[in-house]
Amino acid sequence: MTSTPTRRAAVVYNPTKGRIDELRRLIDAGAAAAGWGESLWFETSVEDPGHGVTREAIAAGVDMVFAAGGDGTVRSVAEGLRDSHVPLALLPRGTGNLLARNLGLPISNTADAINIAFNGTTRFIDLGIATLSRVDGSIEEHGFLVMAGMGIDADIMANTNDALKKSFGWLAYVDAGLRALPDAKPFRIRYQLENKPVHSAHVSTVLFGNCGTLTGGLEMMPDAVIDDGMLDVAVLQTSSALGWLDIWRRLRFENGPLRRSSIGRRIISATSGSASTITYLRSAGITVSLEKPRAVELDGDGFGIIAGVRFATDPGALAVRVR
Repeated sequence: MTSTPTRRAAVVYNPTKGRIDELRRLIDAGAAAAGWGESLWFETSVEDPGHGVTREAIAAGVDMVFAAGGDGTVRSVAEGLRDSHVPLALLPRGTGNLLARNLGLPISNTADAINIAFNGTTRFIDLGIATLSRVDGSIEEHGFLVMAGMGIDADIMANTNDALKKSFGWLAYVDAGLRALPDAKPFRIRYQLENKPVHSAHVSTVLFGNCGTLTGGLEMMPDAVIDDGMLDVAVLQTSSALGWLDIWRRLRFENGPLRRSSIGRRIISATSGSASTITYLRSAGITVSLEKPRAVELDGDGFGIIAGVRFATDPGALAVRVR
């Protein structure tokens, strides 16, 4: 009689994000209860935030990879898992934990997250792909899971104080935003949706979403679906404090409570002005060229200065363990 090989998980963890000894105890217990073998452990580093060690784990024949860290760790591990069919298990240990929020997974209950990993189901989701054109003409390709952007959001990420973020979490982004907004100025882009004409626009921020929920339950892209093969694009156009207040109102109320009912949607339709501060677009891909080079961010991590970019999705490229 041929015995079935024992399944094994790998744990890719950021050593700066919480105690690892307690995590080891919980994962070992979860694996034993589910009949899995001893897990392999891989530590991230500045040089390898997750992609390289994830590929090592896949080569070792693991059946699942835990990403224990913040959004940057999850993004890098997901890049390593792209098109491998080895599922990603989320152990959120960061500030935003945005993929877990969008998938309805536990944010602060580690034991629950581990139970879902070993006993849940597998869902295939899209991986966002950013092809960055550098000023020197070089090209880089990177994945993202939730959102990428240029404009005030990238400036906020670049100006966020790491020490403040570690102590106060998402409030550090508020601090960075208050410092970045006074110097924020609209900039010109040229963009082309898949199989559409080229357009030009002055924007304050442009966001490219694989899914749409941000920290605090803000619905930046209320119609975004994480496994539909499409990107949702939000073009924010304002240069005034009143304009930013209108954007906040739309994200907090129109995209949230009001949109969930037919009466609320009628209220939105009746009260929306002709000059909207947010324009939504959808496409399988979008190419953007910049009048002047700008910073770009992917899932909250800065990726430097670019001259242009193409965003698209790799549909169903990532397997994730869910409830």
